[in-house]
Amino acid sequence: MLLNATVWIVLGLLAGFTASMIVNKRGGGFVYDIVLGVVGALCGGWIFNAFGRVGVTGLNLWSLLVAIVGAVVLLAVWHAIRGVVVRPKQ
Repeated sequence: MLLNATVWIVLGLLAGFTASMIVNKRGGGFVYDIVLGVVGALCGGWIFNAFGRVGVTGLNLWSLLVAIVGAVVLLAVWHAIRGVVVRPKQ
């Protein structure tokens, strides 16, 4: 059980940080990135299953890709709802 939670935290941190860097051009913080990555993994798993592909399967590159895609979609929808335009720092 502890290993399973650790895998989700590690996957969430990696996916959340990567998605934050893709969309926001900066990380959101340790806890923010973990939550974003875990929720992104759930969303990504749902999206991939809807298209007939397998979702998150463990701590591997495929699961990381699924989680990153889900987190990027989640951030894009969040920014669209809030009307936030992300601009790079000058």
